[in-house]
Amino acid sequence: MILEILIVVLGLCVFEIISSVDNAIINAHVLKTMPERFRKIFLFWGIIFAVFVVRGLLPFLIVWLTNPSLSIIQVFSSAFSSNNAMVAESLETSKPLLLLGGGSYLFLVFLAWLFLEEKKCAFLVERFIHKQGVWFYAIASLFTTLVVYFAVNVNPILALAATIGVSAFFITDGFKKNAEEKEKELMSGNMSAWSKILYLEVLDASFSIDGVIGAFAFTMSIPLIIIGNGLGAFVVRELTLKGIDKISKYAYLKNGAMYSIGLLGAIMTLESFGNEYPFWIAPLSTFSLLAFFMFLSMKELKKEKKSVVC
Repeated sequence: MILEILIVVLGLCVFEIISSVDNAIINAHVLKTMPERFRKIFLFWGIIFAVFVVRGLLPFLIVWLTNPSLSIIQVFSSAFSSNNAMVAESLETSKPLLLLGGGSYLFLVFLAWLFLEEKKCAFLVERFIHKQGVWFYAIASLFTTLVVYFAVNVNPILALAATIGVSAFFITDGFKKNAEEKEKELMSGNMSAWSKILYLEVLDASFSIDGVIGAFAFTMSIPLIIIGNGLGAFVVRELTLKGIDKISKYAYLKNGAMYSIGLLGAIMTLESFGNEYPFWIAPLSTFSLLAFFMFLSMKELKKEKKSVVC
């Protein structure tokens, strides 16, 4: 039991870190344009907001939204107690809704990266798919239609959960795209330090959704999600100032994060239709993908160093 908890928490922590690399890089670049006093303010209050507010409350909010018959107090109490049979049954009944909504969201995040986002391609097929970026919206629509078709035959509410996941993707994707355009303005001196801090906090909240939703592929235990994601968010904050330049040198780390997100999305989607997988599948897949793409990154780094020497 203890070993299972440790594996899940470690998996959550690693997943949170690799899925937040982009966010950490943006934070680091913007913080360099701010006075030291405001950097400390962002790091201190940012940790409190990121760990205790966003990653602490968002899991409860997601579970509550999939269980509207329960009060928010019941959701909070059920997370730390299994004595209420009615609440436990309600949560178990809503599990497919949460999994399908979250799985649809994550899988579309992966597809958007694969088709639309500029990247350091690890495989030739990635370069080919990126050139077909115009097809992303057609494939996303087809994916949504298929998922809703199969879900509506099981439960109309399950189909609604899928469409909510898809809608959440397009909303957060809009925030992220706006962040990329806004980064240039943040890097300039046209915004005050307080404005930059507030914007970075909003940006962090939008990026944290990927990690929190993906966490439900690891476990349905809210306390474990809070601990794992919270530790990961804390590490990312430390990396923001101390080691983000080193992390960004690993060219394929983002690839590993996105393939992990895609696989977790697929696992959640399949589980929502009744397929069951061992608890270690999600952590093992995350560790394996991270190790593989870290190996490719280190290999690429050695190749670049040799070319510089030559």
